[in-house]
Amino acid sequence: MKNYALTDFQILRPRHETTQEKGLEWLAKAHAKTEMTKQPDLDGEQLYQDFLQRFMHIGCKPEHIHQRGHELPDFLHHDWPTMEIFRLDQSTFGAGLKQRQEFHDKATDAIFEKYYPLDSLPPKHLIHVSCTGYSSPSSAQKIVSKRSWGDQTLVTHAYHMGCYASIPAIRMGGAFVQTEGGQTDIVHTELCTLHFNPSNHNPDQIVLQSLFADGYIKYSIKPIIDLQRDKSPYLQVVTSHEELIPTSIEAMTWTINDWGFEGTLSKKIPFLIARNIRSFIDAIAKNAGTNAETLLNDALLAIHPGGPKILDHIQEILQLSSEQLRFSRKILQNYGNISSGTLPHMWEAISKDESVIGDTLILGLAFGPGLTIAGIILRKKTF
Repeated sequence: MKNYALTDFQILRPRHETTQEKGLEWLAKAHAKTEMTKQPDLDGEQLYQDFLQRFMHIGCKPEHIHQRGHELPDFLHHDWPTMEIFRLDQSTFGAGLKQRQEFHDKATDAIFEKYYPLDSLPPKHLIHVSCTGYSSPSSAQKIVSKRSWGDQTLVTHAYHMGCYASIPAIRMGGAFVQTEGGQTDIVHTELCTLHFNPSNHNPDQIVLQSLFADGYIKYSIKPIIDLQRDKSPYLQVVTSHEELIPTSIEAMTWTINDWGFEGTLSKKIPFLIARNIRSFIDAIAKNAGTNAETLLNDALLAIHPGGPKILDHIQEILQLSSEQLRFSRKILQNYGNISSGTLPHMWEAISKDESVIGDTLILGLAFGPGLTIAGIILRKKTF
């Protein structure tokens, strides 16, 4: 059991929100437009219907995701010449990485301004987590400089790890609090939709583009003794664990291309996870001084929803109840996959849900390139 905990969760939503049905329609039109740009004599309506059918067959359906947030206004219309990024009448992939990064920086600068207004107190450490955009100086460094906190707040970047990044970020932040005291803030900024490439019609891209969304969340790591004194509710960190699955290096990738960031997903991922998840649960349970059977019987699970099929596979393998996975499915429905911000969105919901009583254990699991499995056990505390 660690002597620090997570608290003060704060979600900020992107500027725009689109229903999954409308989002899939936009994507189908965008994919059709890229083919029309290459061959103007093609039947645009037929192409649209064909791509829409593919998205509805292969992609994440509206029954699993109700809506997704996005910072970019392009997804609200189909007037391609006026798009900010997806000017598909000029290029089959839209704007290049430089312009996407400029949009990202402007958006994340504004988010840090909202998270740290003028009357904010400086944290001792500030960890910025993202896999969808970075520059130097970062938005985290800019706000520290702007608030004249440069001699009080140290900035650390936890970049390009993907969906499991919250767990190593907490490991870093917890070490800061444990050795130095004070407060460590963690801020996740993810603009996943900025990197869609409508010219790539491969099945894994249909899945990715129908699944990922934008989102922001901030939370703090504080010493338990301070939280108990202030009678503040918190999620105590019990333990964490991380493994690289052998011979899985190509199963999931997140690389940089000329037009933006490019992800790939292998069909083998559910099977690789299925083959290794039980031994992983054994290991993290042992770290917590218990066993896998007791942990799975007692804990509420916050499993990163890399997609509905991932959740279905894990539920079947670990013989979990639907009740244990309700937050995983709820967050997927309400927000989509926000990459590194998804697990913290679940923790925020669990921390505020009065039906989850004090001393409930929460087992968080997430997956990323490597293929990496990362896990964390938290204990909810209320007053």
